[in-house]
Amino acid sequence: MGLPMARNLAKAGYLSQVWNRSPEKTQLLLDQYPAINIADSLSLVAQDCSIIFICVSSDADVVEVIDALKPSLQAGQIVVDTSTISVQCSREIAGELDDQGVTFLDAPVSGGVEGARKGSLTMMIGGDGQVLDSIRPVLQAIATNIVWMGKVGNGQATKAVNQVMAAGINQAVTEALALSQALGLDSDKVIEVTGSGAAANWFLQHRGKSMMQEQFETGFKVALHHKDLSLCKALIKDLADVEKSLPVVEMTLLHYKRLIDEGYGDDDISALYRLKKRLFERG
Repeated sequence: MGLPMARNLAKAGYLSQVWNRSPEKTQLLLDQYPAINIADSLSLVAQDCSIIFICVSSDADVVEVIDALKPSLQAGQIVVDTSTISVQCSREIAGELDDQGVTFLDAPVSGGVEGARKGSLTMMIGGDGQVLDSIRPVLQAIATNIVWMGKVGNGQATKAVNQVMAAGINQAVTEALALSQALGLDSDKVIEVTGSGAAANWFLQHRGKSMMQEQFETGFKVALHHKDLSLCKALIKDLADVEKSLPVVEMTLLHYKRLIDEGYGDDDISALYRLKKRLFERG
């Protein structure tokens, strides 16, 4: 997600510095935008950029990046974290940066790799609404739907809701299409007719045909959605003293764990279709 987002920021003229934990990946950006400066360290990024975007995978990754930035951050700078991490982690980071006069916005995104490439992502943002409005033109380089959700952490809370929905949709679509195959139906026609009725959804439209062809190139990795749903599970526990669970979350975590154990953790989440097909196998 980070590379196409960076490309769109560069295309709009907003990207001046870039840093990646895997330096070879920055070369892909430099090949297209040779004027972009590849920073040797996060300290240099903090010294030269008024707005800093982060796009990594987990709480620990974000904390590592923030810790490297903090010594060089100055009052008035803005840090926009597009990662999907825990609400608690976002709020702790925001508190630390606020002590330095730095604004932190938790701004997870949705829309898949396709949305990142097209600059049409949805951003759900928690933090200072006035600061958000001041940088909205920059955010519009990567997102077409930018929604302020309130205080810091609310962006991540909204993303948790989104990921539960995504899990349910994945379960329903993969199971339904496995059933259609078992019934001997024309898969293209099934996708066409169901995709134009009440069951229409983004996942069916963008992943239906590829999963029926058993093509699971990475769009959104199984392992990453498993991580996100684990965050959702932890968030649910904070809502009450009694033990609570969401059936869709629990079932999807089990299914993803099975796929990860079978070596499919880097596949797109539509790889759940692999398990659903087995429901109809004989013997």
